[in-house]
Amino acid sequence: MSLDRIKSGLPDYAKDLRLNLESVLSEGGAPGLSQKQIAIVALASAVAARHAPLTEAIAQFASQHADEKELDGARTAAALMGMTNIYYRFLHLVENDEYGTLRAGLRMNAMANPGGDKVDFDLASVAVSAINGCGSCVASHERTLRKHDVSAQAVQSAARIAAVIHAVAVVLEQQDAARQVSTREAA
Repeated sequence: MSLDRIKSGLPDYAKDLRLNLESVLSEGGAPGLSQKQIAIVALASAVAARHAPLTEAIAQFASQHADEKELDGARTAAALMGMTNIYYRFLHLVENDEYGTLRAGLRMNAMANPGGDKVDFDLASVAVSAINGCGSCVASHERTLRKHDVSAQAVQSAARIAAVIHAVAVVLEQQDAARQVSTREAA
């Protein structure tokens, strides 16, 4: 499914999402990010949002702006944050400091060499961490980005891309569920 088809398939109640999706996937709508960075953040966000047709459409879009190694870096960010966001959110929520003193014991070797530019990886990681609701990881990756002189506006753009893509995935998932119910009722 193409990105244009995804956008045109959004219902009227989600018109703002259609307009926002168009905007945040362009340099004008994502200030501080290059088109390649937008593509990487968008792909990582789509993977984290877990809607296969949207992920496929975003992957097609992203392949026009980044090479396969860079796109694998986005997928790596989504995969690692899928794991670490849960673990570090647990540490935050458990309200027992003893867990923070224990060795995590989770392999994260790909963070050292994510397949593309480290800044791009951290932009994707902050976006995925925002989707997954891990404040600790959002803060950690934001600090790393700011140490590399990435502007607040660029970090905000990554978060905006994540927010829009996640919202689009929610609407698409709801539409899929409604179609399934209609099909069952018709049968």
